[in-house]
Amino acid sequence: MAFFHLVSLGCAKNLVDSEVILGSMATSGWQFADDPEDADVLIINTCGFIQAAVEEAISEIFELVKIKECFPDKRLVVVGCLVQRYKEKLVEDLPEVDLFVGTEGAGEIAALIERLNTRDFKQRIILPDRYLMTNETPRVISTPPYRAWLKITEGCNNRCSYCMIPMIRGGLRSRTVEDLVREAKKLESLGVKELSLIAQDSTAYGRDLNNMTSLENLVRQLLEQTTIPWLRLMYLYPTGVTDDLLTLMAMNERVMPYLDIPMQHVNDGILQAMNRRYNGDQLLRVVERIRSRIPDIAIRTTFLVGFPGESEKAFMEIEDFLRKVRIDHVGVFSYANEEGAPSEKFANQVPEKIKSKRVDYLLAVQAEISAKIQKKYIGRVEQVLVEGLSNETELLLQGRTRCQAPEVDGCVLINDGIASPGDIVSVAITDAQVYDLVGGIIAG
Repeated sequence: MAFFHLVSLGCAKNLVDSEVILGSMATSGWQFADDPEDADVLIINTCGFIQAAVEEAISEIFELVKIKECFPDKRLVVVGCLVQRYKEKLVEDLPEVDLFVGTEGAGEIAALIERLNTRDFKQRIILPDRYLMTNETPRVISTPPYRAWLKITEGCNNRCSYCMIPMIRGGLRSRTVEDLVREAKKLESLGVKELSLIAQDSTAYGRDLNNMTSLENLVRQLLEQTTIPWLRLMYLYPTGVTDDLLTLMAMNERVMPYLDIPMQHVNDGILQAMNRRYNGDQLLRVVERIRSRIPDIAIRTTFLVGFPGESEKAFMEIEDFLRKVRIDHVGVFSYANEEGAPSEKFANQVPEKIKSKRVDYLLAVQAEISAKIQKKYIGRVEQVLVEGLSNETELLLQGRTRCQAPEVDGCVLINDGIASPGDIVSVAITDAQVYDLVGGIIAG
């Protein structure tokens, strides 16, 4: 029996690719090995979106190279964004790797590895044609059994000046509503209670198909044809959030009162340089419109600081925006000058030291805001999806409210009551921390 070990890096969208790799290998009779030393083949699914991810991927590759040096018969396969981005350069720089496979090869990885073991197979890099998974693509869920990701598109057409995704992943390619509903039903049959819809830009879903295909129609069909209790929407372009979508959310409790809307900046000049199709005033109106339809909604966003030309005044506009709007969940990232992106050549690059200070400052501002926002939950009874024992202590359970997304937001620490992972229970919130809530399960 042959064994393989898989290391998965990057975002939730990349994790779905890793689950497809797991499915391909399992379908072909391979067994997963937790310990890489027990595996015949070592696979790493890489992220190459930003420089930090590239550095992490290279570091992880070298860790596997060390294992291979001790066990020369093992094969090392590098898959994903890093390969798609740097192509033949990796072949030259990493002679220890037996095979490189681009982003489109996840579904056929087992077949490629079988070819690797034949004597006449000399090709070290394979970049398959653009690919779109379907509900029939073998996939092994690696998340806890009560939640899963549903990747609704591949690629992106937005062409933000700092982003490499269109070059790496190609243009927008949407799966059909029918196909996605079939996959959602399969996930439901496996016990999934929270399904998070993901894409590079979820609001772009269906634009490459026909006028009847849209995010709103997809959500309607998921509501009608499944009974999955929690549907969560991630990665929405700010100006793509329609009144139709908000009405649908307001009328259906199964669609979480939560929207993940990456804004990236609020200064008009920086947004224009980023090639984002909105300005600061439009962002304010988007938030006001969302809250007018769904008053108690939680909004998550991300900001990219230190973009070329970002003055101190332009940066401080983000703080003003946050204090005025009071966003529930905020991620802050330092701009990375990516090779091949249009912004690589922009003038007035911001020094790394200043970028780092701006990240820390904005995170501190948001921590102050978050601590105040969290207090509104004290005294409420919230529905909580239980995830198991707390990461802090085995004396507490841990879960998330409808307003907390997996892996990126805070959690609920449950100090009273009994429940199992995957249970959705009522919790009386008694205390609030900067990002987390505390409470006990209400019986009945």
